[in-house]
Amino acid sequence: MTGAAGMLGLDVLRAGERAGHELVAVDLPELDITDPRAVEEAFARIRPEGVLNCAAWTDVDGAESHREQAHAVNADGPRNLALAAAWERVPLLHVSTDYVFSGEPFVDAFGAPRAYVESDPTGPQSVYGETKLAGEREVLAASPRHAVVRSAWLFGIGGRNFADTMLKLAGEREAVQVVTDQIGCPTWTGHLAPALLGLLERGVAGLMHMAGGGHVSWNGFTKEIFRQAEVSCRVEDATTEQMARPAPRPAWSVLESERDDVLPLPPWQDGLAGYLAARAGMMPA
Repeated sequence: MTGAAGMLGLDVLRAGERAGHELVAVDLPELDITDPRAVEEAFARIRPEGVLNCAAWTDVDGAESHREQAHAVNADGPRNLALAAAWERVPLLHVSTDYVFSGEPFVDAFGAPRAYVESDPTGPQSVYGETKLAGEREVLAASPRHAVVRSAWLFGIGGRNFADTMLKLAGEREAVQVVTDQIGCPTWTGHLAPALLGLLERGVAGLMHMAGGGHVSWNGFTKEIFRQAEVSCRVEDATTEQMARPAPRPAWSVLESERDDVLPLPPWQDGLAGYLAARAGMMPA
């Protein structure tokens, strides 16, 4: 597994240990996935039965001014891993993002916005989204055994995330301003990690969507964070325009799978409850 030191990677390690897998966890500086020779040497040394790529350039705003670096990590790196895995005839599962879509929802027969499914056309609006889409294509082109899983709005105890930031701000302020016009699927890495390992175990290949069940705005998510954590902090409405960032954010990031062989994750509210319980267990007494 690459990206072992990241938020998702740490939960994959925990899930792998519980499932009895022998995970070889690598991250910088021991393996630079943008270096093809280093990747080939790692495969020759480890001889994996399967590969899970959790490594990524995740600085969405930073990618706007560091296009080449983001492309190297999000597109060239997955290509190197996918080609090496194909050469060794082992499956690779690569984690991607909702940012590959435009953020403009498609509508159902009744005119209501519907979730993005795997067959919907992409249209990334940011450099981050463009590089992640390029990585998807590299992985899927390398072998029919490879898989790409798009997820969204990840949060977990192993790294910086929205839920943790909001809880810290609640301890410092009486109110927080959060956007109401970005809607997506908060996904707890504690749910996603074992699901990814399950896909590798079952040999599921191709493109898949896997995110927390249901959808909510960042504003609504914040209110539920504070409600479940029993925190007293006012959540004020804001718009994306008011909270402008260097990289555009998708207004609609709702993902669902149209595949019968992809099991849905639990509702995002359940993921939040699991996260808060895990976070409380790590806090000093």
